[in-house]
Amino acid sequence: MKFEEFNLDEKLIQGLTDAGYIECMPVQEQTLKETLNRRDAAVQSQTGTGKTAAFLISVLQHHQEKDKNNKKTLIVVPTRELAVQIEEEAVLLSKYMDINIVSIFGGTGYKKQEDLIAKGADIIIGTPGRLIDFGKSGKISFKEIGTLIIDEADRMFDMGFIPDLRWMIRRMPPREERSTMLFSATLNSRVRQLAWEYMNDPAEIEITPESITVEEIEQVLYHVSKEEKMKLLLGILKKEKPENAVIFINTKHKAVELSKRLNLNGFKSSYLMGDMPQKKRLSIIDRVKSGDIKLLVATDVAARGLHINDLEMVFNFDLPEDCENYVHRIGRTARAGKTGKAVSLACEKFVLGLPAIEEYIKMKIPVAWPEEELFAEDESAGIHIRHERTDSGSRRTTGRDHRGSSGGRGSVRRDSRRGVRDTRGKSFRDDDTARDRRRTGKDFSAGGKTGDDRKPAGSGMPAAERKTSSDRRPAAAAGSSHVRPENIRNGNGTYKERQKKYQDNRRKAGRIEKEPVKNLERNAKKSSEQAGIRKKGRSYEERIKYYNEKYGESIPVESDKKGSGRSDETKKKKSFLQKIKKIIKK
Repeated sequence: MKFEEFNLDEKLIQGLTDAGYIECMPVQEQTLKETLNRRDAAVQSQTGTGKTAAFLISVLQHHQEKDKNNKKTLIVVPTRELAVQIEEEAVLLSKYMDINIVSIFGGTGYKKQEDLIAKGADIIIGTPGRLIDFGKSGKISFKEIGTLIIDEADRMFDMGFIPDLRWMIRRMPPREERSTMLFSATLNSRVRQLAWEYMNDPAEIEITPESITVEEIEQVLYHVSKEEKMKLLLGILKKEKPENAVIFINTKHKAVELSKRLNLNGFKSSYLMGDMPQKKRLSIIDRVKSGDIKLLVATDVAARGLHINDLEMVFNFDLPEDCENYVHRIGRTARAGKTGKAVSLACEKFVLGLPAIEEYIKMKIPVAWPEEELFAEDESAGIHIRHERTDSGSRRTTGRDHRGSSGGRGSVRRDSRRGVRDTRGKSFRDDDTARDRRRTGKDFSAGGKTGDDRKPAGSGMPAAERKTSSDRRPAAAAGSSHVRPENIRNGNGTYKERQKKYQDNRRKAGRIEKEPVKNLERNAKKSSEQAGIRKKGRSYEERIKYYNEKYGESIPVESDKKGSGRSDETKKKKSFLQKIKKIIKK
């Protein structure tokens, strides 16, 4: 059936013709029969069957009709790549229409997207996280949504976006006042429950699952060891000589390594992963589509939403751990009824997932046994590929690098081969031995022998010529945070002597550069006169005499002030009062 038979708008037909859309695909034909009449639809269709054009044609036709029910359209997708792909196709089909199309997603700045929405958007394509951000900030009003399209609904469940999707739908007009379309690779119980909750008597459209995509692809499986996978991949690339290909791998660090090894072997390639900056991701995808990059190494994050015209081959360098990802990977080729080839390399590490894949696609993948000539020489063999940092700036770490769990200051790391390892890198057999070694330099775990007496295993060097353990032990670095001098806490000497020895050891280790300086600032505030008058050891009479000589004044010695200058009468009076107090107490 042709698109012209649906009585579409002339501008839309012209855009379809320029894009090469003449005959309808099965999913497009069955979907348009329902959605053009504004009926809700729940469609089960595999990737690459033309479902994107199916809902875009319906939406563009509704916007051209300009009836009273026409409002904004919201297309919710799980990934950024899929949002960009749908935007590009929508712009292509609406080439001759006056329709504003905006895509919003994370990984990029807010300002540019906010400006586009403020200018007015008829069709909004976005991921749940950024849509909710704009909804909470008032940049998007979900009450204005007249048509809702949920693409890759099963993927939404897998990625945990369903609560976000429910949050947005509850703020939209009721299901009777809006049009809703749902597209999913499988209409399982979870997807059907979602359709029952938020759709108004939807028409269920099911395209024969798996068969359209998988049967159009030539599949082949090679059983190969992990060490020979690279050689076999190079041999197949040299034999097939594809114009373009996508190589899928399970981990992002291996993707970086594989891409660099391909470049070392003369194959221009790049890699694509989830934590890569969005600007660079889009740049790489554009270079692949333009043919600048022949080979793209990608993780499963690029399995959906990555559309490359006339992609010749797909390689599964690692068999996917999730059987559904196998279909999404090979679905990058043979799109829209075309043909393609998928090559899978099954090594001993990932071959255990093969039975689940074959059960899911309901067929046995043809097995081919590689001949000796198919293995090419790997020029990157023996070269260590360093990739400590990813493009997003995050440092590649192992479990022992994280502070607070198995490393960092004050922590103790367990090692099954070396006993207890402290943070300074010295290995001991247990906590008591470690404490004794730090205190005395002796190792009591070896029969009480010191480091000078023990002979290293397999060493024929005489004891006199060997370096002692104290010689081998590195000196404490300046600024070391932990200095334990000998015989400080063993009870030898008084407290002041031990404290002095402790300070001396710290000074030798570089912790203290100078002798402690008393705080003279407080004494400096006192005048010299006050210091002279209050000089310790002078009697009251001597202090008064010093003051009179200094200032030429005369202060009588006879005073009621405390000191040696009291009169005899005052002393007698005080003595009498003290006797009276004692009598009263008794």
